Amino acid sequence: MACSRLFRNFTLTVKLPPVTTHKFDATLLPTEAVTSKEELMKYFNDMFTIRRIEITSDAYYKNAEIRGFCHLCDGQEGIYVGMEAGVTHDDCLITAYRDHGQAFMRGETPHAIFAEMFGKITGTSKGKGGSMHFYNKTTNFYGGNGIVGAQVPVGVGLAFALKYQKKPNISMIMYGDGAANQGQIAEAANIAALWKLPAIFICENNKYGMGTAIERASANTDFYTRGDTIPGIKIEAQNILAVRETMKLAKKWGVEHGPLWLEFSTYRYRGHSMSDPGVSYRNKEEIDKVRATRDPIEYVKHLILDNKLASEAEIEDIQDKIKDDVNKAAAEAKKDPVPEAKELLTDVFSHNRKYLIRNVELKDSALI
Repeated sequence: MACSRLFRNFTLTVKLPPVTTHKFDATLLPTEAVTSKEELMKYFNDMFTIRRIEITSDAYYKNAEIRGFCHLCDGQEGIYVGMEAGVTHDDCLITAYRDHGQAFMRGETPHAIFAEMFGKITGTSKGKGGSMHFYNKTTNFYGGNGIVGAQVPVGVGLAFALKYQKKPNISMIMYGDGAANQGQIAEAANIAALWKLPAIFICENNKYGMGTAIERASANTDFYTRGDTIPGIKIEAQNILAVRETMKLAKKWGVEHGPLWLEFSTYRYRGHSMSDPGVSYRNKEEIDKVRATRDPIEYVKHLILDNKLASEAEIEDIQDKIKDDVNKAAAEAKKDPVPEAKELLTDVFSHNRKYLIRNVELKDSALI
């Protein structure tokens, strides 16, 4: 009790890493972040849970118990936890197929995440989507999308809906550096800029699009400038507090001024997908260096330990419990039933029973 009273009102001011901007006044960005023991412990728990989900998924996939495509996100956990710390579930989120971390932070349990990958009815998409197609309408999480860059126009559509309904929220549209050259992104951005939609374009730059280094695929590797007339910001996204503060600003900017272009500098420890060993186009020394100097979980762990908010033993106990909980969730999900055959016909059409069949003349149209 004495310890909890001691840290109840504890706050810590942390200097944020420098940012780079494009057509954006850098003085509007905070240079410091204030946090607390409660926040840091939650961030650590959430990030470590995501990492254990990915490590466990890796093991099940290699044992042929998870099939199909599977893209793991360990190394990038600071983005998903940091983003949600700066917004609410009333803000829309759409992403590509490296989506396990977002799904967890948008309310999915480890059990539901594993069940989806195992193809079980208890999965987030009833076992019909798999690793790439998590979805949770109740928390405004719109996937999990498998076609490179195709989620971006949909995300702009979500931003249009928010503005049309006069809601004080933003649409966060995530894509990778490998998708940055897609024409549909430029087209969607043009509409967002013209109509001043609350669309926040977020490029997760993990340095490699599949097995290709960004320098070999993009003539302009400054992804934060790709919005043309849309202001852009590049941050060190391995720093969870930098992500959190950027998203707070992005939400306010998006609602008041329209679109914003963000580049999150990050790194994935594994290959692009489970079929990619991840070491044929980069060496182990590069990966180890990032682990040693930029790991998002270790950053928060050091803040906790250096400020004596918890001991090494307490941190180890937390990690052990999370490992056990994630392992149990996966084992239980494995036992769940697969969808019945009738599920092939569900979630295909709208729940509306009547449809307008539009003819050339409205008077000749029919409602069936």
